[in-house]
This record gives sequence, C-alpha cells and structure tokens, in this order.
Amino acid sequence: MQRRSRRPSRWTALVGTSLRALLARRIAVLSDHKRWAHETRAIQHQQLRQLLTKAQATEYGREHRFERMIAQRTDADLLRAFREGVRPADYEAFRAMMTRMREHAEPDVTWPGVVRDWAETSGTTGGQKYIPVSREMMKSNYRAALDIFAHASRMGVSLSRLFGGRILFLGGSTSLETNEHGIRTGDLSGLVTPLIRWPLSEVYSPGPDIALMSHWPSKIDAMAGLSVDQDLRGISGMASWSLVLFEKALELARERDASIKCLRDLWPNLELFIHGGVKYTPFDRRVRSVWSGSAEIDLPHRLEVYPASEGFIAMQDTAGDPGLRLNTDIGIFYEFIPLERIDDPNPEAFTCDAVERGQRYVVCMTTCAGLWRYVIGDVVEFDTIPPDGPARLRIVGRHRHFINAFGENLIVEEIESAVVAACEATGVTVGEFTAAPVYPGEGRAAGLELVVEWDAPEVLLGSFGEAFDRALREKNVDYRTKRTDGLGMAMPTISPVAPGMFHEWMASRGRLGGQNKCPRSANHREFVEGVLKISASGAMHAE
Repeated sequence: MQRRSRRPSRWTALVGTSLRALLARRIAVLSDHKRWAHETRAIQHQQLRQLLTKAQATEYGREHRFERMIAQRTDADLLRAFREGVRPADYEAFRAMMTRMREHAEPDVTWPGVVRDWAETSGTTGGQKYIPVSREMMKSNYRAALDIFAHASRMGVSLSRLFGGRILFLGGSTSLETNEHGIRTGDLSGLVTPLIRWPLSEVYSPGPDIALMSHWPSKIDAMAGLSVDQDLRGISGMASWSLVLFEKALELARERDASIKCLRDLWPNLELFIHGGVKYTPFDRRVRSVWSGSAEIDLPHRLEVYPASEGFIAMQDTAGDPGLRLNTDIGIFYEFIPLERIDDPNPEAFTCDAVERGQRYVVCMTTCAGLWRYVIGDVVEFDTIPPDGPARLRIVGRHRHFINAFGENLIVEEIESAVVAACEATGVTVGEFTAAPVYPGEGRAAGLELVVEWDAPEVLLGSFGEAFDRALREKNVDYRTKRTDGLGMAMPTISPVAPGMFHEWMASRGRLGGQNKCPRSANHREFVEGVLKISASGAMHAE
C-alpha cells in the first residue's frame, strides 16, 4: 500500500457541480436570515394548516374534528383550536393505531392512504416502536438531505470536490421485512438507501452488499476493509460508531503501511464529516486525534445534524456554532413543552418563536406521516429565537434520562459537559460512559457513579474524578448544595472499564450499531451494573 497523495477528482465531480447549481436558490433562501427571523412563525402555522387539511378525512382527523380547526381564519385561532382538540401524547397513545396501519395495512387511520414504510426503533425511553414513514415524509427527509449539502456549501465545502470521490454512509442495515400486505419495516437508513440511484450510486459507499449486513462487528470490518482503498471525501454517521470505524480502518492501513499515522494520511481528500445522534463534545478530542494525530487539529469541515425516525428536526447552519437550525418548512410543525410540565395531563406548549432562553423544553412534533402532537422525548434549549434570527436549538438530554435520586437534578448535558471538562483538565481521552446514582448502604454514602471506558494510567483517576465533580458543582446548584460539606452526597465514584466494554454490553442487549446509542445517564443502576458485569466477565475470561 503506497502512501496516499491527493487524488484527482473523478467524473462524479460533475454531480457535485450540478448539485451546487440545483441548490443555488435554496442556498440563497437559507442565507437570508432576516426572512427566517421574521417569517418563521407564519411558515410554521402554514405547515400546521396544510397538515390538518391533508388529514381531515382520516379517522383521526374526523375524530378530532380537523375540519373545524382549518375553518379558523387566523393563525392564532387555528393553533388554539388545534391545542384544544389534540393533547400531547407519547407513542403509547398511538401504538394501537400504528399496529393497525402497519400490521394490517389499514388506510386513512392517522394519515391518508396506506403508509407502506415503517422505521423500527428501540428508542431510549420505552420498548420497540414503529414509526410511520409516509411518501410525504420521504420527500421531507429528501429535502432535509439537500439542505445538508446546501449548508455545507454555505460553510465553504466545494460540492464538486466532495463528489469527486466517495461519501461513506455509516447507517444501519438496509435489510427490510415485508409483510403479506406489502408493508416494509426496517431501519430508517434501510428505507431511504434504496432511493440512492445513479449517478449518486457512483459516489455512495459502502454499497448495497455491505449496507445489507445486520451483524454490526462484521459490518464495521467490511466497511473498514473497503474504505482503506477508497478516496473518501465525506463521511456521515454517529460519532461513536464512526470512531470505531476510523480506528479499525487505521489498524488495517497500518498493517499495510507503517508510515500511516492518522486518518489524514489515509484519506487526504476527506472534506466533510456529517455527524449526529449523540452529543459530539465527548468525542471531539478523540476524533481530532484519530484524524490528525493531535487533539488541536480538526477535520476540514464538520456539520452536525439532528435526524429522528419521526422527522428530520434540525441541522447546523454556521461553522463553529453548536446551535442547530430548526427545519421549519419541510412538512413538520413543532411545539416545545417546558420540561417541568411534561407530565401534566395537558401541558402548555410553545411554538419556536415563543420559547425562552435558558428554559429546557421537550420536543413535540406534528408530522406529515400521521403523528399528532407526538412527544419524542428529547430535551432542548434554544440559542436563537425568532425574530432575533432563525430558530436554533441544542439537544441537552432526554426527559426520562436524568439523575435525581437525592435532589441533585442532573441532566445528560451536565454530565457530558463535566466529562469533557475532566478530560481537558487531565489530558485524558476517554471512550463511552454512563452515570447513575449510588444509593447509601452500610459503609457507603449516597453519591454518583461514572462508569467510563479508560485506557489512561489509573493514577489519573483521582484527579479526573475531582475535575468531574468540580465541573458538576459549577454547572448545577442542586448538586453543589448536596455536595457541600458532605451534606447529602459523597465524592463521585469513577469506575474504569476497558475500551469496547460498552459495545459488548450493547451487543448483549441486541442493540449494537445502527441508530442505537449508549445511554449517558439514568435514575437507576441497570445500565451501570450491566456494563460492570460485562467488564467483570471479560476480566475473568482474560485470567
């Protein structure tokens, strides 16, 4: 294997050039921040009216009297009628209807016609869920995908250069199950990948054979084996699984050529890393180090996205700004419920122009696939609120993923930020991690336990724990109060496990790869004890 140099672009660079021309008007619209600042409210109300009009003849639309809602002349009256007639609900409220639509192909239940495509998701709160992906939702996702390239272009990515090589999509299995009614069910990436046709198929990697694979370790090995010989210019995937691929590809490349030190040596033309699904900051230093050999040198361009099975919610529109712009004109109506009110019978909800900074909200969606005021469980905060600019938000956790065993009120974002701060303070790079309460017992005080993949010297565990504790105390007044003079909680316990233990644990639960994520926290000890059990088992086998 020869040391890589910058390869010339393939003929597919013309695809990128054509795409840039196709997106010229959209790029101009997305760049008009004044438009989004002043028209987002009207755009969102228009989305709602169109959705209600489309579904008024469905069983759900008739039951909830959609025709009376759309008869309201003003946007304010329309929204008021909608909220009076439909209460926010989670998947359980829709489960029976979804079953009829998916298993029996019943038409016109919550959305017109038969919904033939369904995304299967285990979710992070609750059991298995099947999310409808209508033809209109397919178009919505397609429009969002184009917006990714539009924003990338706005950030300085040359689409002709990007499409001059290969773009690797690190998704779940494209294998679909089809029932006797012709209803297809599978991973969301499996539903959309068949839409990739020539000439985009000339750019797409890893190709249909590898994409079909469902055994995740074998799939990673196959992707790595293929990609070391490709001129990768773009990569799309969750940061956690992308890192696994990066490290495997480097391992294979170094077996052929010992002079390859980092990904930049292997893929010198790599321009863009599209990532989402998990908070990026805990992976930032590791990605930089794998890419360049230095935690200070990042990839040329990164773009964070916020896709969900229910719809493509937001994406980064400004380089270096963690705020993700809400996709307000692709067939989805959004509301945001204050976190502290989410368990009320009919909680107050706000549109994206009526939220407040510093308030945590649970995302509630009305979609072009027949989900109405559907609570997806993600918790967000807003950085920009119209009319100050386009609506931009950050994901800060899940409303069922928190730690509050002793009044500490910790959320996922605070735990993730504290891990990042501890890494920066100690110079340590960690892998996956999760946190849980430590319940008091004989000889054991109440506290917090962080289980973390660790390959640094163990002598640094103490200073890492101190920095982690200090960051939490700085960010959360309730935690600080409980930690003051040992009032209620002891110093956090840092429990190191070997790299790869979290993925082994996820594999043992049947949740390895694809869109599955390692939970960052829980108000119970099931996750931490599961990982520690796998770790202890591995240690015994090693002996």
